[in-house]
Order: sequence, then C-alpha cells, then structure tokens
Amino acid sequence: MTVPAPTATTRSVDLPGGLTVTVQEFGDNTEGTGVLVLHGGAGPRSMAGFAAGLAQHAYVVVPTHPGFDGTPRPESTDTVADLATAYLDLLDVLDLRRVMVAGSSVGGWIAAEMALRDNAARISCLTLLASTGIAPEPPVRIADPADLGPVKTGELAFHNPQFRPDPATLGAEQLAAMAANQRTLAVYAGDPFCYDPKLQGRLHRVTVPVLVIAGEQDGIAPVAYERALADSFPRATFRPVGEAGHFPHIEQPAAVFAAIGDFVDAEVKPEGEATSGGEGKPDGGRA
Repeated sequence: MTVPAPTATTRSVDLPGGLTVTVQEFGDNTEGTGVLVLHGGAGPRSMAGFAAGLAQHAYVVVPTHPGFDGTPRPESTDTVADLATAYLDLLDVLDLRRVMVAGSSVGGWIAAEMALRDNAARISCLTLLASTGIAPEPPVRIADPADLGPVKTGELAFHNPQFRPDPATLGAEQLAAMAANQRTLAVYAGDPFCYDPKLQGRLHRVTVPVLVIAGEQDGIAPVAYERALADSFPRATFRPVGEAGHFPHIEQPAAVFAAIGDFVDAEVKPEGEATSGGEGKPDGGRA
C-alpha cells in the first residue's frame, strides 16, 4: 500500500575535514539504511519529486552540492572526487548501510566515483539517471548548457515542451540563481566538461548492481552515451525511457519508478536475501 511521502526537513551536517553540507531528509533514519539522491546541474529542486516518491518506501537524503543554491563552497572542494569523498563521509556520519545511491546527470558521475571509493561497503547499488562521467565516443558529445544558453538547453533537456523553463517568465533573482548554479557546475564538471577521460577504465571495479536509465530523447547526454556507460559496469541493467529527455524522472516518473522497482526485485533483493535475509535491500526491505 502506498503511503504519503514524509515532509522534508533541512539541516546542515558537519563532515570530517571541516566541510558542512546542507541536506534535505525525507522520513527518519530508524533502520540504518536508505537512499542518497544526488542532483545534477539543475540543482536539488530537480530531484524533489523523485525524492518524495522514493520516500514512500525509504529514508531519503538529498544533499545540496556546496556552492549550489547559495550554499558556501570551500575553495578546496572543487572536483567530483571531492564530492564523492564528502558523501561517503556523510554516509559514515549518518551511519547508513545498504544504501542505494541515485544520481542525475553529474550526480550520477558522483555516484559512480563513490562506488569506486566505498571501502566501508556502505553502498548496495547505484541508480544513474541520464548520468555523465565517461568520455563520449565521437560523434556523440555531452552538451554544455553554458554554450547553449537556457532556451536551447531546455529544448535538448526536455522532450515535452511544457517542462521547458521559459527564461522570459523568470525574475532577476531566479535568473541570477540559475547562473550561479551553472558557474558552480562548471567548477565541478571541469574541462573536459562533465567527464573524466580515465573513468571508464576504472568502472569494472564497481561490483554492486547498477541501473542506468536513459531518456530516449535526451539531447544533453544521448541514449547511445548512456548505453556505453551501462556497458562499462560488470553488473549493469540498461533501461531506456521513451518520451523523455535528460530528466526522465520528471517527464516519466511512473516509468522510472517501475524500472527501479524491477531492478531492486531482480538484482538487489536476491543478493541480500541470499546472504543476510534481506540486508542487501537499499530500502530496508520495505519496497
């Protein structure tokens, strides 16, 4: 039976090394497990509905990458690897295990880097939504919003025009916030934009199950790119979603949640049930 999603609460969490991260939490950490949701360049608001849907089944944590939405970013925190380490520290501080890490766009890249560094075995699986991270094979490329501008970016990012933001309807404060987020994205995404040329050669070391979800009409990270990403993992499930662009969880949430449910049932639960009576489930066995 589906239950209403818990109301989100926001707080700051101090991490080892002095970094402070702003997090939204849905539900309570009563079972020591849950879902970590990582946003892309569109900021944490782009994951709000997705996180609320997951929260019907699990405790959900959505950090704001330092520098996004006006949060402070120390100069020493300037790479995806820095964020991956910070969020592993966050799992330590929250004492979470059997965690599904779900990332959108550059958030998926962060998730993959976390899995490569997870020496405490806190991560049980990854869900990558239109993820970036690996080098594209020409002529495929990852589109850079800074080059495209907001109108063209919206056209490439969303299949359905009703989801495309119209800059003409936004106030000066909103436009300034969007521009600031894009500058922060550029810091983390680096040059080359949104990928590490060496990442693909390391992904064979990710041993947890991985679900790669691709929007079939994605003009930012095309479906061929997502298929190549899935092929880079030893235990990947690839699920294209029709009538969706770079944010399939926004345009086609039912299809995305169905794909995640199938993935958990087929790839995550059996492993956990075989070894520890369900401890491998990313949601504490409540999905």
